[in-house]
Amino acid sequence: MFKLAFKNILFYKGRSIATAVLTFVSTMLFILYISLQDGSHNSMLENSLKIYTGAIEIYRKDYRDIGGNEYLIQDVKAITDKLEKIDAIEEYSPRYETYGLLSNKEYSAASMVAGIEPNKEKLLSSLESALIEGSFLDEGSANCIYMGAELLKKLKLGIGDEVAFIGSASDGSFAADMLRVCGVFKTGSFEFDSSTSFVARSYFDELMNAKNRASYITLKLKNIEDAQRVNEQITSMLDDENLESLTWKTLMKSMVEIMEIDSVFGYISLSLFMVVIFFVIMIYGFVNVSSRIKEFGVLRCIGLSKRDVFLLLFYEIALLSIFATLFATPISAYICYYYNINPIVIDGIADMYKDYGIVSDEIPFDYNLFTIAWNVGVIYLLNFLSILYPYMYINSFRPIEATRHV
Repeated sequence: MFKLAFKNILFYKGRSIATAVLTFVSTMLFILYISLQDGSHNSMLENSLKIYTGAIEIYRKDYRDIGGNEYLIQDVKAITDKLEKIDAIEEYSPRYETYGLLSNKEYSAASMVAGIEPNKEKLLSSLESALIEGSFLDEGSANCIYMGAELLKKLKLGIGDEVAFIGSASDGSFAADMLRVCGVFKTGSFEFDSSTSFVARSYFDELMNAKNRASYITLKLKNIEDAQRVNEQITSMLDDENLESLTWKTLMKSMVEIMEIDSVFGYISLSLFMVVIFFVIMIYGFVNVSSRIKEFGVLRCIGLSKRDVFLLLFYEIALLSIFATLFATPISAYICYYYNINPIVIDGIADMYKDYGIVSDEIPFDYNLFTIAWNVGVIYLLNFLSILYPYMYINSFRPIEATRHV
């Protein structure tokens, strides 16, 4: 059957070329589309995690839902001592966040002001690399404030200018001070850059009476894929019903849901394309088989079984599919690999879609051999399914009847 299938492929050149080209194109487009979709999603997630959100964060229960000083973590050191024992954690840092009013002589704006440990934040987030003017914080920054670029514009401030901060300390008392702008950052996230500023914890703890207290503790892992496993380990180690440890999937639930919805619509669009390709290949196969009814009738009369006829069609489509994918797969894989290292840059796309969390003009592809393998597998499956109807059509004729078919 194999030799006969090979001869048929060479004899019916038009049908063979059309099927091979369609398989080649569909394989290329399928692999590249999935790679682009996964790459853009991974880029959105990685950029968001790099900006500020940790892979895992530890809170006192109800802090995220209700907030307020009564839901602060009261004994940070007891928790960090336990975190030191977990090898999978690369770095951690307690953060103290509060909301207050920033104002100068003419302008005022509400802002989240966070007390951070500058040396640790260099490893945990991209706050330092987002610097566009001035300098980043250090442990001796005193009353320096590190402000988002959009917030700076609202207040009409510049480097070295003073701004008044008014808020509530961790014990509920009134807190106020004059802060000096020492640095400006721009992450690309419009909402974050327009509502956030930072002060070194060494100074902020004194102002807010927040020593050994924190809004939460953020963690960076050596491998983000281990987030769920490490989170379970942390929960077991803390053994405190008043604390909760959350992974990035919970912390960034809205973004994860947006990516899932986008993936669904992406797969629906791709499915419609694949259905068209499937029917085109099947129609080509059907037309070819229709013109070969007499040939199959003769083969049945000389002793070939229905199983042999099916194997003949199977080998034909298998050979054509293998030939097409042997060319399409390495070409597609190379394109995915190249654009994974050298992302496509579309100037202005981050600014256009800033409200949707896009923080970079780069659009990388995802290079994953497993994904490429199952993409090719889907193409094979569709091609094999395309021979079922032509096979059933052949079997609707009795052998003698088929030999007389014109």
